[in-house]
Amino acid sequence: TGKSLDDPRVTLIVGDVAAEIAAASRSCDAILLDVDNGPDGLVRAENNRIYSKSGLHNARRALAPGGVLAIWSAAPDPKFTRRLEDVGFEVEQVEVRARIDKNGKGKGPRHVIWFARV
Repeated sequence: TGKSLDDPRVTLIVGDVAAEIAAASRSCDAILLDVDNGPDGLVRAENNRIYSKSGLHNARRALAPGGVLAIWSAAPDPKFTRRLEDVGFEVEQVEVRARIDKNGKGKGPRHVIWFARV
């Protein structure tokens, strides 16, 4: 992350991510999620609430106008892209590589990050 946490605009919150998102109201410019291996509660079944329509509605309500919800995944999921769109997000799905070599080239497995804008 470099020195991104030193930026005065950044607030790091430690807690139940679903509860924190549900409690926020138009106060977040960005919500960055790397909770599971994708938009399913693979690590913990209760994480499904984050990726459900209800959880995504909460994220949309938590974002300030122009805000972005970014979600990392190990693989693409067209159904999840549609779910984001159904909730009212403008969605961009970007394929990224797992790591960058010293020459700036992507290496390793391909992953997905969804950028969902309000």
